[in-house]
Amino acid sequence: MGDMNNPTEKNAWIKQKKLDELPQALSQTGSEIGILYTPADLAGLNYENDLGNPGEFPYTRGIHPSMYRTQPWVMRLFSGYGSAEETNARWKFLMEQGSMGVIWAFDLPTQLGLDSDHPTALGEVGRSGLSIDTLKDFEHVYEGLPIGRLVTNMVICAPATILLAMYVALAEKNGIPVSSLRGTITNDVLVEYMAQGNWIYPPKPTLKLAGDVIEYCIKELPKFNTLTVRGYSIGDGGANPAEEIAFTLAAAIAYMQDVLDRGVSIDDIAPRVNFYLRWDCHFFEVAAKLRATRRIWARMLKERYGAKKHESLAMRISGQVGGILLRAQEPENNLIRGAYALLGAVLGGVQGAHQPSMDEAFATPSENAARLALRTQQICAYETGIMDTVDPLAGSYYVESMTNKIEQEILKVLSEIERMGGIVPAIESGYVRERCSRNSVQINKEEESGKRVVVGVNKFQSEETRKPLDILKVGIEIATKQVEKLNEVRATRDQAAVKRALEKLARAVKNNENTMPATIEAVKTYATVGEMSDVLRGVYGVFREPTFSLK
Repeated sequence: MGDMNNPTEKNAWIKQKKLDELPQALSQTGSEIGILYTPADLAGLNYENDLGNPGEFPYTRGIHPSMYRTQPWVMRLFSGYGSAEETNARWKFLMEQGSMGVIWAFDLPTQLGLDSDHPTALGEVGRSGLSIDTLKDFEHVYEGLPIGRLVTNMVICAPATILLAMYVALAEKNGIPVSSLRGTITNDVLVEYMAQGNWIYPPKPTLKLAGDVIEYCIKELPKFNTLTVRGYSIGDGGANPAEEIAFTLAAAIAYMQDVLDRGVSIDDIAPRVNFYLRWDCHFFEVAAKLRATRRIWARMLKERYGAKKHESLAMRISGQVGGILLRAQEPENNLIRGAYALLGAVLGGVQGAHQPSMDEAFATPSENAARLALRTQQICAYETGIMDTVDPLAGSYYVESMTNKIEQEILKVLSEIERMGGIVPAIESGYVRERCSRNSVQINKEEESGKRVVVGVNKFQSEETRKPLDILKVGIEIATKQVEKLNEVRATRDQAAVKRALEKLARAVKNNENTMPATIEAVKTYATVGEMSDVLRGVYGVFREPTFSLK
């Protein structure tokens, strides 16, 4: 057989068996995947420096010594839609089914800082998530729910200061100490310019607002996570796995630097930062990406920033299967795609997972589809044996080699961004969007040609007529009722108090103060999302995307 520790003999064996004549296979970053991996591929791998024990630097093998033997990852579902009352009912249903917390999904007008009666909001109110106009909507959402004990994850970026202010105001109104609030707010405004497009203000002032949230939470909400950097959206926007992580880490660096410049310690900032990443059916590559990402983060925080705390160095990762993997054709296949993608994420050592429902290619999940998505996670946790040991892929010639390779690719892209001056200049120049768009176009071409197989879409298509799914429909009456509630609030609130609060917010913005205290005061007067956002628009202006060409 030869000495497979020797690269020369390994290659000779491959040629002897004519394995080198087989079709080429590429990773999602474009690197060639070998037909065979042996000890020769791990020459120089140092256990202590490159792997380490689980729960210890450099955290390649996970951030907890026992990982899932103690408890499974946190299982959550996106669940906001329509009106506050409908979302309240859905949350109660999911908690009865065993969900461990709630994830807010907000509709497009709320994400863009628009009130439900704004002309641009027509046709979008309550469609892609929950509609929030004032604190009154928050009050309805949490009616009958334990706000002090419920772990809340708000996926909101551009108006993050406003939505967090509503959460704080609601707690204070119910006599709950804000210091006891638990949860996470996304607050990753930079991802909007890189992938999603739901921006309001230019990048620099938006970065400052994100820093306001981080600084405020460090001082006032010690149990609340201040930032979730959403590499998921960057990956779904077209970035390959190495670009997804590089852009994500570059964004995290920008947020942390903003707050460091305010005099806050890195060991106060980093433990409150989460990461929400993307995974797909290439589960070996997913696991390798997650392992490499943790290692890069730990080394960067220790060597560049001098972080000392375990909580600073141990990167917390949640995420979900990429939304673009969910197809309208044969939607039941989405359950299978989601299960394989989840497997890779768990093998990679995540702390939380959102499992998309099979009908998310069409609409907000129905109750039945949401239950099946949750059951997918529960079966993975309790029926597969995957929780029995820590990092079962460790030592795999293939996985360790791929972990090293993708780490190198991530660092290469990150170095390019840093040469440009950081992620904000990279965004403003159009560099990030150009790279994502180029990859996205290439993927579409490969699917159209059949080079990239999508079962049930471009191969193995079914000829039968299938029974349509029971899709959740959000009727136009939702918008009508939401506007009625909004008008009622406007008619009954203290208009003079609203005016004073908005003027105070404008002064805080102009004076470059932390805007959270003034925003909380404005929220308590029942100022609307649109009114508060307009104050910021008046000072910061709005962002116009730069043009770029695909080369």
